[in-house]
Amino acid sequence: MKTRDLLELSLSALNEVKGKDISCLEVSELTDLTDFMVIVTGNTIRQVRALADNLIVSAKRNDVKIIGVEGYSEGDWTLVDLGDLVVHIMLPEARKFYDLEKLWAIHLRADTDQDF
Repeated sequence: MKTRDLLELSLSALNEVKGKDISCLEVSELTDLTDFMVIVTGNTIRQVRALADNLIVSAKRNDVKIIGVEGYSEGDWTLVDLGDLVVHIMLPEARKFYDLEKLWAIHLRADTDQDF
């Protein structure tokens, strides 16, 4: 499956379970680990797990290999690694604390502000 199709599949799966504040970051120029990061908020641990479950089922249904799932049992931050796409499903408190969008934006500015 092409990366853009994987992104659309993932966004659809997250929207089905009412994921909040979905953010997509293209990070292919910043890391060799993945091309895109999706960050989504679940209001409760139950919703975080439901978002992860729906994403995993949707991926498997479409023959997408799941590289790994981390943090599912804790439930405040679950990471689903789909290779070219990594999805971070977080409770509002975790998302605010880690502020991944700002972290990657700082990295972007640091790379583009360099004088060589």
